[in-house]
Formats: sequence, C-alpha cells, structure tokens
Amino acid sequence: MVDVALARLADEPVILLEGPRTVGKSTTLHELARRLGGEVLDLDDPATRDAVLADPATMIEGSGLVCIDEYQHAPTVLDAIKARLNRSTRPGQFLLTGSARHESLPAAAQALTGRLHRMTVHPLAQAELEGTRPDLLTQLFTASAQAGAGGASTTARQDYLERLARGGFPLALARRTEPARHRWFDDYVRLTLERDVRELSKVRQARALPVLLERLAGQTGQVLNATAAANAAGIDPHTARDYIRLLESVFLIQLLPAWGTTLTSRSASAPKVHVLDSGVAARLLRLTPDKLARRDPTSLTQLGHLLETFVVAELLKEASWMDGIAGVGHWRTYDGVEVDLVVERDDGALVAFEVKAAGRVPGDDFRGLRKLRDTLGDAFLAGVVLYTGTRGYSYEDRLHVIPIDQLWTAGEPNRRG
Repeated sequence: MVDVALARLADEPVILLEGPRTVGKSTTLHELARRLGGEVLDLDDPATRDAVLADPATMIEGSGLVCIDEYQHAPTVLDAIKARLNRSTRPGQFLLTGSARHESLPAAAQALTGRLHRMTVHPLAQAELEGTRPDLLTQLFTASAQAGAGGASTTARQDYLERLARGGFPLALARRTEPARHRWFDDYVRLTLERDVRELSKVRQARALPVLLERLAGQTGQVLNATAAANAAGIDPHTARDYIRLLESVFLIQLLPAWGTTLTSRSASAPKVHVLDSGVAARLLRLTPDKLARRDPTSLTQLGHLLETFVVAELLKEASWMDGIAGVGHWRTYDGVEVDLVVERDDGALVAFEVKAAGRVPGDDFRGLRKLRDTLGDAFLAGVVLYTGTRGYSYEDRLHVIPIDQLWTAGEPNRRG
C-alpha cells in the first residue's frame, strides 16, 4: 500500500486511505509522512481535533504534504482543503485517513467531489504475512494460458482452517492464544458498534445492531437476505437496510454487487454479503478451527461460506493494489448458475473465480464459469476454481484449477519485507 500510495501521490492532490480501525492506516500514514517530509495531524487526539475544528484553514497551512489522521472527526476540514485546492491543484498536497466510508459522512459528501482519490486499506493479506507480493490476478490478466501451471501446494487443510479463524487484523494476529484473540475480536466489534456507528447516525434500536450483525455473519458468502436478517433481529426490513448500510460504512461488512445484470435477462441483481474479515466472521459465528474441521453437513456448509469470504477478501486486496480494474462483483442467474467473483479490467476483459472447500474439483464445479465463458467469448480471459487440493492444472479452454495457497505462495518475495 505504501508503494501504491507513493505512486498515486505523484498524480493526485488528495488521497484518502479509508478502512476499518486498527488495520494499519495510521502506520501507513506515518510511513508516507516520514518518506515525504509531511506533517501529521492526529484527530484522535482531542487537543488537535479541537484546534482543527476551531481554525481548519490555519492548521493545514504549509507548502508540503499535510497528513490528517481520522479526518472524519472534523469533516469541516474538507472545506478548508477545497479552498486551498481552488488556488492550486498540484499533486501530493494532502493525505487523509478515515475509519468510515467517505460517502457516509453528510458534511463530506460534496466537498471534494472530483478531487479526492480513495484507497481502501484492508486487513493484512496472507501474502503480506508471508512476505510475498501477490500476483495471481496479474498472471491471469497477462498470461492466463499458463495459469494452471503453478507449483504444488504444501498447505494442509488444518492450516487453511487456522488462517480463516485468525483473519488479517494485525492486533488479533499479535495475540498469542486463541482465547486472547477471541477477546480482541469481541472488543473490536463492540467498540465499533458503540462508537463508530453512533458517530455516523442516531441509532434508535441500538440493541438490535449486534444481533443483526450476527445474522449477517450467518449469511456471509451468500446472497443478502435483508428481510430474513431483519426478522431475526426483531426490526422492520426498512430499518434493517439502513443499519446494513451503517455496518458497511464502518467496514464490518461489505456488499459485493451483482455483476453483469444486463448480460442476460436471467441475471440476478442482489448483492452478496461478506463480513470484511474472516476472523471477525468466525468469531461472530463462534467457529473455531476444530469446529470447522468437523465433517458433518452443517460444519461443511459453514466452512464453504467462510472460505469463500476469506478467498474473496484476498482477491479484493490484490485488486485494490492494481491499476486498471473497472469493477468487481458476483454473477448469478435466477436459475442458480453462479460465479463467486468476477474481476473486470477497464478494457472489458475479465477473470472469474469459484471457491471450493473440497480437495478435488469435479466437472460440474465449472458450470458457472463455463456459462460465463461461453456467453462472453474473447472478453473472458480465465476462469479459476480455487480449492484446498494440492495440484494446479488447466481443465479445458481458459478454465483452470489452482490451490488456494497460490494467493500467497506464488508471488515474488517482498524485498521490502
């Protein structure tokens, strides 16, 4: 993220790093400030916040890079930034971080339209933890014919289960025991609901938020059913939809939009819901590696949904570091043909993914990918089934089978470490 932000600051006057709390935004901000000689204003500090609220124009004076951490505490600073940009739009003037999605802040909705470049900071990718640079998407877009020729996987099923339950939040990963990590997840969710959600909106039925979040976690990796979640939480569907938007605004969940709704008359338009981090999802569902390892139907179903959330998140992290990505989504028809993730490039070319928890891939698992390939023709570069097996291979024209761990073992070593 540091390298990507450095490159984009050469073109953009304002960059916003937005993402959940404790994910590393402030660390990234301070590293960029150190490299570029920028000044950091930390709005989590009450005294600094009061000073910015009292006189934002004076606080952002200067010719160098101004870095503002957690800007949503004083969104009126955007008006002062806009006034300065009216005088000069040279690149590299401001770097902001925020723990709420920009569009969720009413006062910030229009201030920097067309002048603000947003970058999402996700929880750590498995490649970051392993010290590699993920490049599976790049390989698929540039050399899709060789996509199935990767090395054999050495990741055991139990290792996958433990990665799912740990997730990617740095402070959760730093906990030495599973109970300690569970306490961190519980505190993180509680504080986000009690502080960040309420900062954005007056929530009349605050007690329903934790229940609603748990019900949405139960739908992770599935098409969103807001009515069912509302009924389970004891609130009306309209209120539930407002609360779902709030939960997305503070990065507890993400809604993966339907892709290709005009592709055929049978394409569905409902989004899929994913808890942003698989570790948070596992804790909300009280799923441990031992529970996920069971072979009963319920455990296998839960593993399938949680693994999809985990893999989709890894791919979205890689996509967020790439230029030229036009959009992402899932594809589903009303008669049940589906593809878990579609990543489209600006020129219309795309790659698509299915996620399977099994150690083998029968031909029927390619049903959705095959349908999408045959519908799109040459625009379809590659379709991949990511699975827990050990061998990568090409199945048929532009359809491949790749072990999930190629998301973090196939990249070049990260020399910056």
